[in-house]
Amino acid sequence: MTLLIRTPQTQPQHGTLSPLLILSALLVLLQGCTSITIDEYHAREHQSITAGEHVVVLGRRHSNDYETEPELIECIGDILDDDNEVITVIPEKQFVDALYPWFEPRTAPMRVKDMGRLLTREDVAETIRSYHIRYIIWVDGNTETTSSSGSIGCSIGAGGAGCFGFGTWDKESDYEAAIWDYQHLENIGQISADASGTSYMPAVVVPIPLIARVQRNTCEAMGLQLRSFLNPTEKAL
Repeated sequence: MTLLIRTPQTQPQHGTLSPLLILSALLVLLQGCTSITIDEYHAREHQSITAGEHVVVLGRRHSNDYETEPELIECIGDILDDDNEVITVIPEKQFVDALYPWFEPRTAPMRVKDMGRLLTREDVAETIRSYHIRYIIWVDGNTETTSSSGSIGCSIGAGGAGCFGFGTWDKESDYEAAIWDYQHLENIGQISADASGTSYMPAVVVPIPLIARVQRNTCEAMGLQLRSFLNPTEKAL
């Protein structure tokens, strides 16, 4: 896109366009953006949740290379729970602490059948029953910076301080949510989300970040899709 700035030709020119004015115009054209792809798989045709049944969203953190961010898990839980009379979400930390050490990264069940073995412990089964859990949602994945380019330099002189330059960086999110039906001890489906976005940092005197909210946008998309999955009366994305 080309930016063309016109000035009246019949009037004398008394100055030049301010760099800040040019930057302001460019900021209208540039913005951090995110693209998201959501895939959904149903292992069975019908599922539902009723008032009084609760959901807990947990992050996988068993990998040596990454861990699913706690802030993403909290965000998905907030989306599920927001203005919703049917779905009630138990906070991850509260649930994990109450069942210590059985849902810590090294001891958490990796498959539904592992839950069956864990529930042979009466103390574990009783604690989970006390939360009225119907669905356990395991989220695995992370968001990372994949590339960056450009540079920004700053200096201080007699006339003041300032920065000049332009930088960009790309982020990618890759998450999968597995939905376990605790009542029937079966995996009833998965929702996966792939997202990417580019952020910009132009600097003319002052750096101005234009951030692509990759993780936040992924959270919102997954949260809304999970709401629709668990409560099909809600409109899907």
